[in-house]
Amino acid sequence: MTTVVVADDQGLVREGLELVLTARGCDVVGVAADGREAVEVVRRTLPDVVLMDVRMPVMDGIAATGEITRSGLPSRVLVLTTYDLDAYVYGALRAGADGFLLKATPPDRLVAGIDTVAAGEALLAPSLTRRLIEHHVRGPAPVVGRPAALAGLTEREHEVFLLIAQGLANDEIAEALVVSSATVKTHVNRILAKLGTRSRVELVVLAYESGAVRPGGA
Repeated sequence: MTTVVVADDQGLVREGLELVLTARGCDVVGVAADGREAVEVVRRTLPDVVLMDVRMPVMDGIAATGEITRSGLPSRVLVLTTYDLDAYVYGALRAGADGFLLKATPPDRLVAGIDTVAAGEALLAPSLTRRLIEHHVRGPAPVVGRPAALAGLTEREHEVFLLIAQGLANDEIAEALVVSSATVKTHVNRILAKLGTRSRVELVVLAYESGAVRPGGA
């Protein structure tokens, strides 16, 4: 059972999330109404995942995320917010967040996201992946051709790489390729190692900067 701490400054939101998560098999081991309290609760309970709001008093969610990740705590942070502003996305990722979802995410998808992050994978809502893509394609033109490192990917790894670039999660990739999620996870880990990247976000950026995929289609 995945253990979770819910950090949000709105009591109704905290209670609602706790009910939703508990009903779907998560163990909510603590709640917090501000970023400072979130850090303290995480230190005390060491949950698998912290569901972190951004806009909170005393200490905001981005600062709290940074403090949790810098302190070496094993808990992973999934930022959940109403806002999809670029500054929040980049701030959360720079602070070390492992995932970023919007509060409009359906309950089942939220729980799946929590499980994804708890399993050690990074997660970005598809809409946020597109915003990151748009940010990078507004920069310098992509290099001509594929980096030499991409040539080292197997045919199946390249398929997975392109699907990651489209913002698909592991279970969605597994469904598209008719393989198990465990197989996809193995492919993702090999791709990360071969390309010298640390996260799915870096893979998305590489895919667009290299010209392997283009805005508006693969």
